[in-house]
Amino acid sequence: MAAILNLLGMALIIGVMFLCSNGKKQIKWKMIVKALIAQFILCIIFIKVPTGIWIIEKISDAFTVVLSYGRNGLTFVFGPLMDIEKSGFIFLFQVLTNLIFFGALVSVLSYLGILGLIIKVIGSAVGKFVGTTRVESFITVANMFLGQTESPLLVAKYLESMTKSEIFVVVVAGMGSMSVSILGGYNALGIPMQFLILACTLVPFGSIIMAKIIYPEQEEVAITSKLEIDRKVAGCNVIDALGNGAMDGIKLVSAIAASLVAIVAVVALINGILSPTGVTIEKIFSWIFYPISFFMGLNGEYTDFGAQLLGSKLVLNEFVAFSDLAPALSGMDYRTQAVLCIAIAGFANIGSMAVCVASIGSLFPPKKTILAQIIVRALVAAFALNLFNAFLVGFVLTFG
Repeated sequence: MAAILNLLGMALIIGVMFLCSNGKKQIKWKMIVKALIAQFILCIIFIKVPTGIWIIEKISDAFTVVLSYGRNGLTFVFGPLMDIEKSGFIFLFQVLTNLIFFGALVSVLSYLGILGLIIKVIGSAVGKFVGTTRVESFITVANMFLGQTESPLLVAKYLESMTKSEIFVVVVAGMGSMSVSILGGYNALGIPMQFLILACTLVPFGSIIMAKIIYPEQEEVAITSKLEIDRKVAGCNVIDALGNGAMDGIKLVSAIAASLVAIVAVVALINGILSPTGVTIEKIFSWIFYPISFFMGLNGEYTDFGAQLLGSKLVLNEFVAFSDLAPALSGMDYRTQAVLCIAIAGFANIGSMAVCVASIGSLFPPKKTILAQIIVRALVAAFALNLFNAFLVGFVLTFG
């Protein structure tokens, strides 16, 4: 029954994307089918094939080890505040400060060209198989590692020549992804790294599927030459890149901390106002998103919970949703854990619309009008991307 619900959920998402399309006749269904096949194959490899499972586990272990090295720097600066036994669990120190080290590490890897080389190789393979443009292939793969504000920097000099459809792919991939620099924060909450890594691997083809149905190419593609990555974006040398990455990490910590303070406080205020009715904002979310959660094929008690998490992720942000999910993971079976983790992974929330318009628009202001026109559809596509991946993972895990 769960497998049937997951299939229906995937079909429903494709149908909704088609209804939202601004160019139904221009959709290249051959491209969509190829991307769907690739997505299914990837999912099966990383969930069912021993070698694929081993790869995910090793990458997950590597991230965990690297994260432990980062704690050396944090302990040196913050001392006993990093020790849960001495100071108790402090969200700012045990979770958010991890982003400083990861931000610095990603920046150094970008400067050294290691990240760029990986993105180029994988992006080239994706483009040749599916038939996407060079920019689209590059940016969707980049979002396996980078977030909605970092990845556009890699193609900033090409923004002027991009078509609306290509820009749409940039936004969808960004909002549907998670930056590698922030995975440590989610993991520190208690979210298994293997699910976070799996969610990242499913971003490229998933982004192409959703973006190319909603906003198919209707213009002449101008960028046909080989893309060149400007390593100097990260810094003028390794030390500069390290410092810039660390400062970006601090800015990210500050932004997340500030938004969480405001969001949690506002939710408490709304719940206080609603208290005479016996209704909470979480309950309202569970009612609104129940139909979507139903197609995940979860056990009865977790369908309401899944709906609540989806609402929190879309209206608030994924950190709030992950914070609610983490304590409940121990009581769930493996399939339920995987489906819920992947469903709420990604930056697709209402606040991200402003972030995307501001960040990409600042790189090339003349495109701001286009960004404002496509941003709502992009949010729908990015949210659908995460849901589709969750349905797909749930479908594959149903068998054996």
